[in-house]
Amino acid sequence: MNVLKHSRLAVLLAGVAIAVGASAAQAFTFTTNYTASHSGSNQWKGNLMLDSVTYGGQTYSDFSLVNRANIVSNDLWTGGNTGAASADMGDLATVGLKSERASNSDIAQALGNKNLSSIIDTEDRGNFAIDLFFDKGVQDILIWERGKNSALDVQAIDAGGNLIGNLLALGKSNQGGWGDAGFKLDTKEIRTAQSVASIGVSLTDFGVNDSAIYGLRVISRGSSYNGPDWKVMGTAAKPTTNTPEPFSMLGGAIALGGAALMKRRNKG
Repeated sequence: MNVLKHSRLAVLLAGVAIAVGASAAQAFTFTTNYTASHSGSNQWKGNLMLDSVTYGGQTYSDFSLVNRANIVSNDLWTGGNTGAASADMGDLATVGLKSERASNSDIAQALGNKNLSSIIDTEDRGNFAIDLFFDKGVQDILIWERGKNSALDVQAIDAGGNLIGNLLALGKSNQGGWGDAGFKLDTKEIRTAQSVASIGVSLTDFGVNDSAIYGLRVISRGSSYNGPDWKVMGTAAKPTTNTPEPFSMLGGAIALGGAALMKRRNKG
């Protein structure tokens, strides 16, 4: 099996605004660097494992992956092209799963890996809201959308599971703010390979002042969003120095006080 190394440069679209209710935020685009498990006509059908991303003059390879999902709402799949969000994977992929009536664990399994062909597929008229939680703190959100013709809304979630900051309407992935991811996907839900768009969202875009976020709500709102087919990860937040809990500080003070008292008694 041939392994191909790819590094594709996304088009930089600095200064393009994302709609955020009555205000606007700035997205960023990035280069996706990946390894394909197949070549030739099967290249877009196999695993496309993410190696790193590059933006802002830096390359990042430490990622925060989804490890838990909570489906807030999702149109029910009853067969055919009904329902909304489901798990999809490349025709020849070995990482991921295919599940039409996706459960919380199915969503987490589809997104909780670095295979870019293991995605969430959405029917064209589908409505969903899904809360995703990451295995570690996130500095920036990375989103890929197969088809380059659909929209998503996203909002940050803090360590306590609360929605925080701005609800961002990212707009359709063939419009301003999105870049070309530099690869295609041919998954079980479609007949031929489709191009992929990508976009990055920072904590500043969300209007969050924290050093990290720990989850993301992703939303599709019916036919006007045209069924987004997507993958999401985060670049891992830099570790911060932990402040001791009040109880720990109190315990340390008691221990020090006890040691001093014993020292005085020994001198006596």
